[in-house]
Amino acid sequence: MVLTDTHTHLYLNDFDEDREEIMQNALEKGVERILLPNIDRTTLLQLKSMTALFSENCFPMMGLHPTSVKEDYESELALVERELKTKNYYGVGEIGIDLYRDKTFEEEQKDAFRRQLRLAKKYQLAVSIHTREAFDMTLQMVKEELNNDLNGVFHCFTGTLEDAKKIMDTGFKMGIGGIVTFKNSGLAAVVSRLPLESIVLETDAPFLTPVPFRGKRNQSAYLFYVAQKVAEVKNIPVEEVAEVTSNTAGILFFNKKKV
Repeated sequence: MVLTDTHTHLYLNDFDEDREEIMQNALEKGVERILLPNIDRTTLLQLKSMTALFSENCFPMMGLHPTSVKEDYESELALVERELKTKNYYGVGEIGIDLYRDKTFEEEQKDAFRRQLRLAKKYQLAVSIHTREAFDMTLQMVKEELNNDLNGVFHCFTGTLEDAKKIMDTGFKMGIGGIVTFKNSGLAAVVSRLPLESIVLETDAPFLTPVPFRGKRNQSAYLFYVAQKVAEVKNIPVEEVAEVTSNTAGILFFNKKKV
């Protein structure tokens, strides 16, 4: 059984003391492909270091996270494009719009998001989209930029069945993580009604740890428990969940790369 963690931050300082052990844990649970989205210029060296160290299993993405969009976002976007020009990346992310805590840079976030969607089309890479308190706005911008060269994932999907149908209408996929295991999230009921081909799996480690480890630091090995929950609510073997979601991730992020 091979699993693909389509969104995790194992390069962060949270893993400095045991990164090799964390990687071994993931491999033992069948998590053989791990996609690492960037946050901003402050995380780039850590990201590159990890993907160099674990090049057979870890694959970098390049982008500017919406909560890192500040006064200097133009220079951040210039760095994003310089990096994408190297053709060393497997996706554009983590990008999007986040108005949960701060709306100060809402217009700048929208501009940065649109420009990164266009970079994804230019370099023919899938996107990993972060949206919080801005789903309708984010979806509308995706629709405005949509063409045959734009695809990707709405990372950390927690919406309704209607939200899911809107995403599927664009051809985008939904990233399902630890929240699907939370008893009162309602996400399991939504996932049970989604085509398996419409989702990919993710951890967003070190955040959003699934049951039975909720409250502890998340890691890619715990993707197995996400897959297990999806299998349970859809009443299918976990091996099928792993195969289909990994195949979808492969088409999105690796179809133009030799892995």
